[in-house]
Amino acid sequence: MDFKSFFNRQHDTDFIMFSPSHLIALSLVACFGLLLYGARFTLRSHSGSRRFIRRLLVVILLLSEGTLQIWYISQDMWKKDASLPLELCGITLLLSIVMLLTRSRLLYSFLYFAGIGGAFIALITPNLVYPFPHFRFLLFFIAHGAIILASLYMTWVEGYRPTWKSLFFTMLCLNIVAAAVYAADRILGSNYMFLAHKPSTFSVLDYFGPYPYYLLVEEAFAFAVFVTMYLVFFRLPKWFSTRHEHRRRIL
Repeated sequence: MDFKSFFNRQHDTDFIMFSPSHLIALSLVACFGLLLYGARFTLRSHSGSRRFIRRLLVVILLLSEGTLQIWYISQDMWKKDASLPLELCGITLLLSIVMLLTRSRLLYSFLYFAGIGGAFIALITPNLVYPFPHFRFLLFFIAHGAIILASLYMTWVEGYRPTWKSLFFTMLCLNIVAAAVYAADRILGSNYMFLAHKPSTFSVLDYFGPYPYYLLVEEAFAFAVFVTMYLVFFRLPKWFSTRHEHRRRIL
């Protein structure tokens, strides 16, 4: 692939879900997550390193959205009804930048669930037509991977933790965001957050029934995913740790 075709809106083949390139991209995102987890203690003890990682994630997120907008314009594809950052991942990307810069606990309580959960689902079932190694393919996985890493950084390195309250706070915020985006969809004639109809590419929404019922199923699915994220990564480890400590004291 030459430099021109790397950026060109025209492409000969389409992205294929769970193809080798898709699985490799998912593996790389997972590897960066594991590296961050493995380096958490070192980063906690070095303020300079923490600052560097936070700023690096901010730069990656800014460049991801900035270069996407430049690409839309360069390819004469920018449209108000399709190019604004009003998808959930676009919104959480921008909020992740603010969270990293301010270390806001309020934003974290929303982004741990909505950012990680939304970006994870997007990575598994990408709304993407451009195959590897197209610019849009690389940008998609870099941007969504960075959204996940931003909240994981705040969790593993900065020591932030979600609560049951933050889970319900996230659901409330998602509905407020959806209402605002729905209003924008009506004004712009757009389909941001797929509130008007399902995406043209395969997605998890295909299992949720027809419009508008899939919106209700989507909300229940999101809640189930968020509860699972909280139980598996926080409540269950704490329960096992407490139980192990209790048994150790008995013995």
